[in-house]
Amino acid sequence: MPGEWDLATVLIAALGVLFIGLAKAGFGGALGMLTTPLCVVAFGAQGREPSFALGVLLPLLCAGDLFSMYHYWGKWDKRNLAWLLPGVVVGVCIGVLLIGRFTPRQLNFCIGLIAVLFVAFQFLRDRIFAWEGRFQPSKAIGLPFGIAAGVTSSFAHGAGPVVAMFLVAQRLPKEVFVGTNVLLFTWINWIKLPFFVGNGIITWDTVRTGLFFLPLIPVGVWLGVWLNRQMSEALFLKVAYVVILLAGLSLLFDVNAVTWLKP
Repeated sequence: MPGEWDLATVLIAALGVLFIGLAKAGFGGALGMLTTPLCVVAFGAQGREPSFALGVLLPLLCAGDLFSMYHYWGKWDKRNLAWLLPGVVVGVCIGVLLIGRFTPRQLNFCIGLIAVLFVAFQFLRDRIFAWEGRFQPSKAIGLPFGIAAGVTSSFAHGAGPVVAMFLVAQRLPKEVFVGTNVLLFTWINWIKLPFFVGNGIITWDTVRTGLFFLPLIPVGVWLGVWLNRQMSEALFLKVAYVVILLAGLSLLFDVNAVTWLKP
């Protein structure tokens, strides 16, 4: 790790990366939304643009996806790929192009806004899904959902709420829901990879930084399994949502949260 990075930066970024593994270990993909805001806050304290954090995290997310695919192989409804992926490709193209047009402050604001809206979604989703009748997905409905997933995933690796709205409304069995979620995000993240490389978001610098944090993914998985046995999922998620909200607000209002941990 570069010597000029202080301990507070490393700790906050490490916590964000840990949540990749925690999200894959059974606490739900919602936890993955915590990763980007925390890493943007941490690396931003060292003068790095938010796109640097996005570039560091994508290969780590792809590594986590491979681990998840092993555990959920075949436990998915692959029709959702046909419904969502065409829009995802379009959305990723739009999102990557827009990233280059935003200033670091504007991109921070967008990432913070996505984080805050994500927390609001978690508390309102029961009402959102409270309509009667079974949701009937199709390519026509999947296209705008896919575009929205591609754009938000490019900006903040934050397509979780969009994908959740599309999947939860189908009332899939729990195991099929988790497996389908894993399948979709594996494709979404790997689709983004060449676009991020081609647009200079992933560089040798981001790769080297990512390799430093890579061992934390299996550690996060192990920690997630252990925490699942030690505390209730509901309590753990509430704590995570508070942290996501605080990280999102710090980005929205341009507050350097890393300084809080310094003596």
